[in-house]
Amino acid sequence: MDKKIKIAIVGVGNCASALIQGIYYYRNVKNDDEIISGLMHNMVGDYKPSDIKLVAAFDVDKRKVGKNYSEAMFAKPNCTTVFYSKIPNLGVKVKMGPILDGVAPHFKNYPEQKAFVASKEKSVDVVKELKKSGAEILINFLPVGSEKAAKFYAQAALKANCAFINCVPVFIASNKIWAEKFEKKKLPIVGDDVKSQVGATIIHRVLSHLFSERGVKIERSYQLNVGGNTDFLNMLSRKRLKSKKISKTESVESQLAKRLSYDNLHIGPSDYIPFLKDRKIAFIRIEGKQFGDIPMEIELRLNVEDSPNSAGCVIDAIRMTKLALDRGIGGPLISASAYFMKSPPQQFNDEKAREMVEEFISGQREK
Repeated sequence: MDKKIKIAIVGVGNCASALIQGIYYYRNVKNDDEIISGLMHNMVGDYKPSDIKLVAAFDVDKRKVGKNYSEAMFAKPNCTTVFYSKIPNLGVKVKMGPILDGVAPHFKNYPEQKAFVASKEKSVDVVKELKKSGAEILINFLPVGSEKAAKFYAQAALKANCAFINCVPVFIASNKIWAEKFEKKKLPIVGDDVKSQVGATIIHRVLSHLFSERGVKIERSYQLNVGGNTDFLNMLSRKRLKSKKISKTESVESQLAKRLSYDNLHIGPSDYIPFLKDRKIAFIRIEGKQFGDIPMEIELRLNVEDSPNSAGCVIDAIRMTKLALDRGIGGPLISASAYFMKSPPQQFNDEKAREMVEEFISGQREK
C-alpha cells in the first residue's frame, strides 16, 4: 500500500498555503506520545503529516495560474504568515479552473495586491487533470459564496473518483442528495465549512454548551469578526455571505438548550480591515441568567492568524479521509465532519465529536 496521500487543491489561497507549509514544518513528526504544538494528532492511523503529497492544484488568479505551486502559494493576494519558507519544488503547476462564481464582482474596486485578478487563460479539463495526477482527495478552498464553483468541483471529484473535503460554507456533505452520490461511489466526503483549531466558532460553541450544561439560560449572544485577508474582502458582499452566516449560526445554536430568536443571536463576519492581513479578531458576548435569575455576562476578544488555525483541522481531516479510502468507506464521515466542520451532516458537542474521531481512527467506529 502506497503510504503517500495524494491530494489536489482548488483555491491556492492563504488556507492552502498554510496547509502545505504545515506539511513541511511537521515533516519530522514521529509516532510517539510527544506533545507537539499545533497538532491534534501526531499520527492518524499510520499516517504522518509528511505523508501528504500535493499532486494537482487549480486556481483562477493570473499571478498563480501556470506557476509552480511552490511559488504560487506565496503570490499575492496571499498574506498569511510564512512560518515555513523552504518549500521544495513540488513539480505541480497550478492549472486554470473555471471561474463561474469564484470571483466577486466588487473585487474590481480594490487594489490588485488585495484582490483576485482573473486570468484570461482557458479552463483545463478538471476531471482529466485529476485523473492524470492520481489524486485521491480533492480539497475545496474556494472563496465564500462560490456556490456554483464548489458544486462543479464536487461533481468533478465524483467523476475522477476522488474523495472530497469541503472547507467552505456550501452545503454538500450535509446535503442528502450529494451525500448519496458519494456513498454510491464509495468515496468519503468531509464537510462543510472548516472550523479552526481554536477559533471564534469553536470557542463560542464550547462556552454556549458550558452555559447550557451548568444551568445558565442564555438570552442573547453575538459574535463579530473582522480581518484583512481576501476572505473578509470577499464577504463584504452580503449576497456571498448568506451561507457563511447560516453555517456559523447553526454551529453555535446546535449547542444551546433552547434556540434563540433572530433578534437575540447575531453571528457573522462584520468588516474588512486591510492592515490586519490574515489576522482575525473576534468579539464574543454571551448574556444569560444564573441561579435566582440573576443576570451574568461574558465578553471575549480573540486574536488569531486565521489560515494556519484552520490548517490544523484540515491536516487531520485529510488523514482520516485516507483511512476511509483504505477501508472502502464512502459517503459523509460523520465523526470527522462533526469535529472539523461547522456544518456537518450531524451536529454533536465537541467533546463527543472528539471521542467519535478517536473511535474512527482506532477502527471502533465505521464513520
